[in-house]
Formats: sequence, C-alpha cells, structure tokens
Amino acid sequence: MLTQTTSRVLEPSDLDAALAVLDREPVTNAFVTSRVQVAGLDPWRLGGEMWGWYEDGMLTSLCYAGANLVPICATPRAVRAFADRARRAGRRCSSIVGPAEATAQLWRLLEPSWGPAREVRAHQPLMVADRMPTDIAADPYVRRIRKDEIDTIMPACVAMFTEEVGVSPLAGDGGLLYQARVAELVGAGRSFARLDEYGKVVFKAEIGAATPKACQIQGVWVAPEYRGMGVAAPAMAAVLRYALADVSPMVSLYVNDFNTPARRAYLRVGFQEVGAFMSILF
Repeated sequence: MLTQTTSRVLEPSDLDAALAVLDREPVTNAFVTSRVQVAGLDPWRLGGEMWGWYEDGMLTSLCYAGANLVPICATPRAVRAFADRARRAGRRCSSIVGPAEATAQLWRLLEPSWGPAREVRAHQPLMVADRMPTDIAADPYVRRIRKDEIDTIMPACVAMFTEEVGVSPLAGDGGLLYQARVAELVGAGRSFARLDEYGKVVFKAEIGAATPKACQIQGVWVAPEYRGMGVAAPAMAAVLRYALADVSPMVSLYVNDFNTPARRAYLRVGFQEVGAFMSILF
C-alpha cells in the first residue's frame, strides 16, 4: 500500500478505486467515466493512461492522459504532480480540458514548456437538465440516425467539428478515427438529426458520453441557412427527451461562453448552469 503522497500510472487492478473517484462528480466526469466503464484502465483499450494521485495511501485524484489531458477531482497538489509528469512525458494530446479551476492551474504550470496554445477557452459553462421543459414542445422530426445514413450525417459532423475546433477532423489520418467515432455513435443509437425534405441535415447532435448516472450531449449544430429561425430549442428538447428516456437521469453539456445563441437555446430547454469547464487547444 502507498503510504505517502505520490502519483503513478494506474493499472487494471486499480479500476474500483478509480471508479470511486470518478463517481464523486458523475456529471463533471461523465466523459472519462464512460470510457473507463467500457475499457477499464488498460492503456491500449482506454486510449491513454490514467494517472493517480495518492494521499495517505488513498487514491484521491486522477488525470486522463490520452488525446485529451483531463484533470479529475484534482486538488492543487495533485495538479502539480500531474503537471510534472506531463512535462516529463512531453505533449502528446491535442487539448487540455476539464473543470476550469484545475485546468487553469494545470495550464499555468505547463504553458512555459507546452505553449503557446492555438486557443484558450477559459470559461465554458457546464449545464445540466433532469426533466423535460413544460413550455416548449420537442421537435417531432428529430430522430435517430440509421446506420445506412452515415454518409448523410458525416458532412454535418465535419462542418460542426471544423467550426467548433478550428481545424478539420479529416486532417492527419484522412478522418479515419473521426469517421469511426461517428459510426460508433450512430451504431449505438446516440446520433440524432432533423433532415429537410431533400435529405439535408438541418440540425444534429449526439449523446457522446453515457453512464448510468449522467450523459453528455455534444456536437450540437444547426445548418447556417437555418440559424436564427428557432430550430435549436425544439430540436434540443427532442434530444433531451431521448437522453432522459433511454440513457441517463441527468443530461449535461458544456458550451463556449461567447456562443450566446446556443446558451439562450439551452436555457429555454431548461438546462441550468452548474459549473464551468476550460479548454486549451493545440
């Protein structure tokens, strides 16, 4: 047993202890929890390492180190230890993302060696909903995307990602990993859209992370020609209905603070702000 403050890479045998930490904040940690519940802590299956911080022999904080670097329930001392480990390993991630306070501290420690970042989004409101709105009807035309409609939804997914992140998901490997992720969500029944009479995507969103306690909506996008026409709120209400009925009792999302139209739509649907994330993009 570890009897001092220390950090190390967790092993598959540490799964129960890691899940206990993740369960302390099920909404905030939904993204990482969903991956760990499916893949465990084996780095190859998980897509990265899970670092643990121990105090008096107890696992108290985590950091997921994969395509994203994500501090989890991280105390200031844990963040310093994770920053040291990340600095020694060198940057392998495309972003740092997580609860704003811990992520900001982590970035302050890593910026001298990892910077500059391509973009820093310092305040991204974390919002949750656990019931359907009473004053807005769900769009009846929003539905699950079928497996044979991947070619229909893919251009909208690429447009959303490029607009949101600032780079195309087709760069690098030609989009193989991104297309596989889209196909995975479609296959799991967690990709939703409204199509117009010509079969073009008007609105789309996915339930990206899903656990028994909480899930996270991501990739919300309205086609440019339909923006400002009141599409988003009823469509989001439809996705919320699916999420509450089929996935989890608590539904979350996080949004850029400068995206006023999206924040307004989420508030209309009943999402309430409960915290904030921060993202550093490379």
